[in-house]
Amino acid sequence: MATLARLQARSTALVHQYYFRNSVVDAFRKKENDAAVKIQSWFRGCQVRAYIRYLHRIATIVQKWWRGYLGRQQCQLIVEIAYCAMKMNIYNAMAVRIQRWWRGYRIRKRCFDYIYLKAYLRAVSRTNETVREALDEFAEIKEREEKEAALKREKKKKDYQARKMHYLLSTKQIPGVYNSPFREEPDPWELRLRQAKPLMRKRPKGQLQRPASLTSWLACTRARSFPRCESLPPINRKQCQGPFRDIAEVLEQRYKPLEPTLRVAEPIQGVKEAREEFRKQEAARNVQDRMFLPFISYHKNEKYTPSVHLSSKYGSSSYGWQHFRDENPKKWICGKDFQTVLPSFELFSTYGKSYSKAGQIL
Repeated sequence: MATLARLQARSTALVHQYYFRNSVVDAFRKKENDAAVKIQSWFRGCQVRAYIRYLHRIATIVQKWWRGYLGRQQCQLIVEIAYCAMKMNIYNAMAVRIQRWWRGYRIRKRCFDYIYLKAYLRAVSRTNETVREALDEFAEIKEREEKEAALKREKKKKDYQARKMHYLLSTKQIPGVYNSPFREEPDPWELRLRQAKPLMRKRPKGQLQRPASLTSWLACTRARSFPRCESLPPINRKQCQGPFRDIAEVLEQRYKPLEPTLRVAEPIQGVKEAREEFRKQEAARNVQDRMFLPFISYHKNEKYTPSVHLSSKYGSSSYGWQHFRDENPKKWICGKDFQTVLPSFELFSTYGKSYSKAGQIL
């Protein structure tokens, strides 16, 4: 019992001593663990660096062998290309030499042959003489035709002048200018004036005669009293040179029929009529998508589901089947709502009828 009492009295000291020893051991254990980790990391680093150096040496050897192989292949290819180029140069030089010999032989044999050249020049001279004779004959014919044309023009001119001077012709009573009594023979112009006809003044086609009587004027039977214009035939003109449009296309654009504007083409009540037509189509359209079955008992157990507009306690809305806009009769000035009619745009009325500065249709 005494021993037990002593142990109980020393229990507190033992606990402190045990905790102190364990804490010291833990501190030394952490320090030793850190030292072991550092040693292991250094050793493993040495191992990895040594392995990497080994791999570098192996890779250098592999690269050296591979680059040597590629260099030998490239050198062999360069040698083959140089050999082919040298061979082609030799062949070209040989071909040039053969061509030089053949061309020299051909020139000496064909081009500088004295007998052949003499025969060729003789044939050329004969051809030249034939062509010259044909050209001289053609020049003579042309000169003869020009002289005949000049004589005809001169004769026509003299005939026209004789017709204009026909009043100078001699008469039985008075001799003319070209038939002087002091001359032995009359002038050649006198003979020409005798053969020519007098030149009469033509009346213009548009000149109108005066009415013969007042009755024709009042009855509008004469051309001067009431001229009648008829449609002229189309003018067949040639197409102008330049970036111009075709004449038929321009005339078609100019005389195209009248196109009414939107205000004239559409009635004022067009919107209302369109709504009435749309309402009639909606009423006549079949909205029942279900297939019709001729048995009365098929739909007997189905419950009728009214629509939202008909089942509402506020009543059905008139929007969608009576009108498509909100109506407020309190703001109306008269008995019905005000309808706006917009005037037509002048720019839209001239669309497709005018031209730009470049000649394009707007």
